[in-house]
Amino acid sequence: MSGFENELVSIVTPAFRAEALVGDTIRSVIDQTYPHWEMLIVDDCSPDNTRAVIREWCAQDSRVKLIEHVTNGGPAAARNTAINAARGRWLAYLDSDDLWLSEKLERTLAYAKANEAPLIFTGFRRISADAQDVGRYIGVPKHVSYNQLLRNNVIATSTVVIDRTRVGPVVMKKTYYDDFACWLEILKSGRRAHGLDADLMRYRVVNNSVSRNKKKSAMRVWQSYREIEKLSLPVSAWNFMHYAVNGIMKYRQF
Repeated sequence: MSGFENELVSIVTPAFRAEALVGDTIRSVIDQTYPHWEMLIVDDCSPDNTRAVIREWCAQDSRVKLIEHVTNGGPAAARNTAINAARGRWLAYLDSDDLWLSEKLERTLAYAKANEAPLIFTGFRRISADAQDVGRYIGVPKHVSYNQLLRNNVIATSTVVIDRTRVGPVVMKKTYYDDFACWLEILKSGRRAHGLDADLMRYRVVNNSVSRNKKKSAMRVWQSYREIEKLSLPVSAWNFMHYAVNGIMKYRQF
């Protein structure tokens, strides 16, 4: 697949009502030890000062780029806008309230190249909304397949890097868990995602985040099985049982 800048990482960041946090997220990218990146922040019609904050950072570093939606389309649409504008071989995902540690890109790309990996993800820690409390380390397995991911979503979005030369076109589906659906689509053909078991991301726990509503999240996972993956009722139930148990274990402590 041609047309990409081989060493460039295109960072995909959807933003909505992110004025209080997006600056810290951008700073964590600027502080990366790997310099060859572009950060494509798509503002999805925020009613606050998100765009103004991003513009200030754009003026400081030309690698930070603001793309403005004229209508609100949700996270999947914002991610697709960034992907369509991306010039890099590598797609990295970073949500507007999360943070990278300074060696995140350098270590992830080195691992990806050494293992010829189509999709790479890493370990992370949760942090409180004000970033004062840091949680336990959440490690990752060395590999995960399609069937394993159905049972346990061990891939945190803001840790993901995709090699587009190995995966081909990447499109986010308009669904509640567009990221989960994307990883499953990539792995469905028999590929495996590669886990780098290193502490390289901070996932910010925001009280009003949709992902904090566990009952609603569980319902959406079930819908993903039945409506997106088209799994049978017995297979869906078996996977969901494992998903629920793994979820309880994952969130049993901060």
